[in-house]
Amino acid sequence: MTTQFDKIYHSLAPEVGKFRIAVSGMAWKAEEGEQMVAMQASDIKWAQWIRVARNHQLRVGLKDRSKETFDGFVREDHDRLAHLLKQHFSVTLETKEVSFKGWNWGVTDFQGQDLAFLVSNKTAFELPLAHVANSNIAGRTEVSLEFAPRSAKPPRNGPDELAEIRFYVPGTHTKGRGSDAGSDKSDNEDDGEEISAAQAFHDLVKEKAELGQVSGDIILSFDEVNVLTPRGRYDVDMYPEFLRLRGRTYDYKIMYGSISKLFLLPKDDLHVLFILGLSVPIRQGQTRYQYLVMQFNREEEITAELNMAEEEIAKYDRLKKNYEDPTYEVVSGVFRALSKKKIIGAGSFQSRTGHPSLKANLKAVQGDLFLLEKYIFFVSKQPTLIELSDIHQVVFSRLGAGMGATAARTFDVKIVLKSGGDFTFTSLNKEEHEPFNAYLVEKKVKTKNELMEGELLLAEDEDEEMQSVASSGEEVPKPRRGDDEDDDSEEDEDFQASDTDSGSPTDTDSDDDGGQTASDASGDRDLMKSAKGKGKGKAAPKKKAPAKPKKGKADESDADDDDDDKPKKKAASKPKPKPKAKAKDDDAMDVDEEERPKAKPKPKPKAKAKDDEEGPAKKKVKVKAD
Repeated sequence: MTTQFDKIYHSLAPEVGKFRIAVSGMAWKAEEGEQMVAMQASDIKWAQWIRVARNHQLRVGLKDRSKETFDGFVREDHDRLAHLLKQHFSVTLETKEVSFKGWNWGVTDFQGQDLAFLVSNKTAFELPLAHVANSNIAGRTEVSLEFAPRSAKPPRNGPDELAEIRFYVPGTHTKGRGSDAGSDKSDNEDDGEEISAAQAFHDLVKEKAELGQVSGDIILSFDEVNVLTPRGRYDVDMYPEFLRLRGRTYDYKIMYGSISKLFLLPKDDLHVLFILGLSVPIRQGQTRYQYLVMQFNREEEITAELNMAEEEIAKYDRLKKNYEDPTYEVVSGVFRALSKKKIIGAGSFQSRTGHPSLKANLKAVQGDLFLLEKYIFFVSKQPTLIELSDIHQVVFSRLGAGMGATAARTFDVKIVLKSGGDFTFTSLNKEEHEPFNAYLVEKKVKTKNELMEGELLLAEDEDEEMQSVASSGEEVPKPRRGDDEDDDSEEDEDFQASDTDSGSPTDTDSDDDGGQTASDASGDRDLMKSAKGKGKGKAAPKKKAPAKPKKGKADESDADDDDDDKPKKKAASKPKPKPKAKAKDDDAMDVDEEERPKAKPKPKPKAKAKDDEEGPAKKKVKVKAD
């Protein structure tokens, strides 16, 4: 006689089916599709009744220590199931209590292949250890469990999956014979060393969440592989479906399906880099690593034999039973076959030194910039991969020698992406600009040469200065520009401070001598010549320029507040009076013998004294000191 239950789910599958119990065993079959699960009566060892999200669950334990779960039973089905299980299989249906308190503080219990979290001795949730991909200790009291995805490419409308969970495990634990790794203390403390409870929990998780493979299933193992990212030496164990990195502190389980790209690139004449690009990054502490960078010596060779039958080896592309080749060739060949990914090589680009990469900096990190056929790959502590198809344009900057000796030797590259954002690589050797540009032109990438504004301004300043020296034979202050000196704001304040200034704001735009005099009155000339030891910045209007100037603006400063109605003009080509480092009041008017000296109508200006003291770049303070 067979008893049937409708609308029952198997495990976490979304499909409903029919569940049947008979003397020979139990079976579930999906209503749509060919999915079916059958259990023989001799294999059934125990059964549990649990309240879950989809009504109630029947959990059946089998002889091989595995279990099957079926959801969708209603409360009224409990008595019928208990009677059938007892009658056909001599199994008692045990009711398992579930905690609904919502607490996040409890006790962990390893129950077979599951990790149960108990609150008040009731199960709050359970985690299948078979799906644990990695266990890390973050700090001294926190343990992180990472879970492998159920499939490399989950369906678009697939259910949400748990990716990571963290446990806070305080206290210490004594590791010794007969001790329980899940407890905080052991009765035989003298038999072992004391470690943190988090470390004990971490070790037990690694032990219980074994990879599900026996040692005989290891295809090949590489010992003490030098891994640059994340840094350390790891043993690499190759399995049919995944690989395992075993280090002193961290263990990683990486599915071959999560490997997106493989790179085999020469680092220098002695070393080769083998890089794995991961779609699911691994984590070490708070840092995530999307790339695994392995380094091998070119001269190192290895002899290896795969633990696989010839029939199995034939299923993989270019996989051999025995290897006696350089280590990097063996490792890359096995990875290529098992992950079924093509290896990306260095390409045809060569630098001036004949290498496929360029030395560069990304922010403060130095690395190698590889120019590949379809990618620009910056290999460093945190590798950065840029697809050529995603590049909007490449901008070269600091190409000129006007910014100094350092700029003459190096240049910068800014890569702007179509998807948004950009990367700026600095300190590239200037000799590599030509091959870099030729590579981008060949790949049909838009390029642009950008000259720094500082180089243009410097060139303009040098031209103006040379013109002034050629016309007068002496160094003459340059005309004021809007973006010239940092002290322009102080000069403008000085101009506004004087109420009886002879110059007007518009006079500064004049090209004749009167315009220059007005500019002097505003204080512009003083700060432009402050580095050469000028005196006071204000000058009275002059009748005509002296034939042989002897003093600077400090000489003109005593006539600071002369009559406003006598501005005089002269040819713009005439040079200004030659400045002296320190001017005195008693000889201030010796410069212009033909000019009428004026008595100071305002010996005590209101705001000028304060402004003179506040302007650190002006020489008015020295004049006032006399």
